[in-house]
Amino acid sequence: MGSGDSKPSQEGAPKPAEKKCKACCACPETKRARDACIVEKGEENCKDLIEAHKKCMRDQGFNI
Repeated sequence: MGSGDSKPSQEGAPKPAEKKCKACCACPETKRARDACIVEKGEENCKDLIEAHKKCMRDQGFNI
């Protein structure tokens, strides 16, 4: 039914960045700074730290 060229998997194909841990454990440095800022100053005053944490999460392969 096939041409005989089909392969069960593409072992040599590059894979997207794999998640190495759960979202709750990723980027602890930016998460800690973000959370402390939100508690002390309020979310509206911590947008730069929130964005930094989101970028870190994306870099780790999470869809944020």
